[in-house]
Amino acid sequence: MTSILLGTPVPAPRRRASRPLMIGSVPVGGDAAVSVQSMTTTLTSDIDATLRQIAELTAAGCQIVRVAVPSQDDADALPVIAAKSQIPVIADIHFQPRYVFAAIDAGCAAVRVNPGNIKKFDDRVAEIAAAAAAAGTPIRIGVNAGSLDQRLLAKHGSATPEALVESALWECSLFEEHGFRDLKISVKHHDPLVMVSAYRLLARRCDYPLHLGVTEAGPLLQGTVKSAVAFGILLNEGIGDTIRVSLSAPPVEEVKVGAQILESLGLRPRRLEIVSCPSCGRAQVDVYTLAEKVTAAFEDFPIPLRVAVMGCVVNGPGEAREADLGVSSGNGKGQIFVRGEVVKTVPESAIVETLLEEALRLTEHMTADGK
Repeated sequence: MTSILLGTPVPAPRRRASRPLMIGSVPVGGDAAVSVQSMTTTLTSDIDATLRQIAELTAAGCQIVRVAVPSQDDADALPVIAAKSQIPVIADIHFQPRYVFAAIDAGCAAVRVNPGNIKKFDDRVAEIAAAAAAAGTPIRIGVNAGSLDQRLLAKHGSATPEALVESALWECSLFEEHGFRDLKISVKHHDPLVMVSAYRLLARRCDYPLHLGVTEAGPLLQGTVKSAVAFGILLNEGIGDTIRVSLSAPPVEEVKVGAQILESLGLRPRRLEIVSCPSCGRAQVDVYTLAEKVTAAFEDFPIPLRVAVMGCVVNGPGEAREADLGVSSGNGKGQIFVRGEVVKTVPESAIVETLLEEALRLTEHMTADGK
């Protein structure tokens, strides 16, 4: 759904044709929408804590969740977590091949394996492929720059795009030898430009669905910027079927950022959009505080709206007129716009309340009109 005044949205980028598969109830690849993933930070063996965090992620809009399985206690917890989670659970496996089989037996929706970290992984591919095929469990080949196979590091000199892609496609070829093609691939790097180059190369060389990620992206601000840059480039080229924004921050923040990226690219219906000025010496209102108050007031509003919060007469009236709702503020007052028309002028202290009242009135009109 678009906002009331936005009309016909700009067409989303044409998607790269990829092989479809199902991660539990979530379609991935093909013509399926790009999905947002995150990963729990709890000990997976702490079932209650893990399920609580999965519930928080689900409420924030996460569609697929990954849980770490570094120990037998974690593996033992998987059947309960997979059964009780509201969204599909992917088991994240490093080092121990036996946990791959435990995750499949536990009913996980998929398994992520990092071939660079699993000793003699290639020798177990036949068994893994047979078990995954029998259970209908997709496998993600998750290659990371920080754990690339030493043989490829020696060959390429570093974790180059070519090295990352070679690692991923080699592992895929082993699964293909056994007739298993329910695969998804990621080739993550901490440098967004290297990561973009790797995914472009990978997209040209296979039709498997791709999971995008800038690994070790950093704290909230830095990680958000790096992920938005990389994802924006690739998704605008039609490359990418699922995403995870990796942040040194609570995982709910990853989901929020991921959803915003997809919305900004037209790959997910827009929800609330605040258009607000950065403020300057012309501003006659505290735009920062006003924008924060409006954002908080409209959180979880059921109808997607574009709300303009402007602080001076230079761009204020124009932006407010183009939004669903808007305010152009100055001299302790605010002109309230609804669908491009000024409906009233209110004191600055009443701006937020008035915008919310007008939004509710718009919702009532839309409901009555059947829109």
